[in-house]
Amino acid sequence: MNPRRVFAVVLRQFYLMRGSLSRVLPLFAWVGVDMMLWGFLARYLNGAAASGFSFVGTLLGCVLVWDFFMRVMQGVTTAFFEDVWSRNFLNFFASPLTIREYLAGLVLTSVATSAVGLLAMLLIATLGFGLSFLAYGALFVPFLALLFVFGVALGIMAVALVLRLGPASEWFVWPIPALVAPFAGVFYPVSILPAWMRAVSRALPPSYVFESMRALAAGGAASRTGLLAAAGLDIFYAALAWLIFARTYRAVVRDGRLARYSAETAG
Repeated sequence: MNPRRVFAVVLRQFYLMRGSLSRVLPLFAWVGVDMMLWGFLARYLNGAAASGFSFVGTLLGCVLVWDFFMRVMQGVTTAFFEDVWSRNFLNFFASPLTIREYLAGLVLTSVATSAVGLLAMLLIATLGFGLSFLAYGALFVPFLALLFVFGVALGIMAVALVLRLGPASEWFVWPIPALVAPFAGVFYPVSILPAWMRAVSRALPPSYVFESMRALAAGGAASRTGLLAAAGLDIFYAALAWLIFARTYRAVVRDGRLARYSAETAG
């Protein structure tokens, strides 16, 4: 893998953002709106409950890391869609760029864009609503890392889906975080879900992260077994995402669909 070619993919995304306010503003504007909306809701619940229980630590903290996960996934897919929308995707492969280097460039782009959103969320949550991340201790970083890997894996799977079905199928990609959220237990404990939903939750790394975050915010301890399970699932999904993407890419190259790529066809 050539680092210079990977950096070239990242540099293209940087040039696109540098000259476009409509691309830069969403990196922190929508997460800022989310933080204010959920922050004021948590503050209201603190006053309405009057039980001493902090909704800021449990609710706002979970919303923050969930938004981070969504930004990671969308960082991968949006960078790919930029190349599809501009009909530039095929041009990359007229160069010596390999598919691994291209994917690595998408992931690094996601690192940069999600970091901007995370910084904005941390500032608003801490300065505006007094959210203290000391409640999570040093585990806050592993929480983010586990969600980052899963977000990248879902992003790569989404790219493979669009490669397989065509550019118009991007509308299958945007709802993915919303479909995962009910099973991940972002806003409530997994224990309240029906049995079949709990079974799905156990197969999703975010559910272990959010359960541990709620336990720490309530003064308890995180489940080391659960976090290890989340790490194992992350490795599995990352490997599966690469396998699906590699096979899909080879298939669309072999049958000529890649050469016929156009925004008007979805099959």
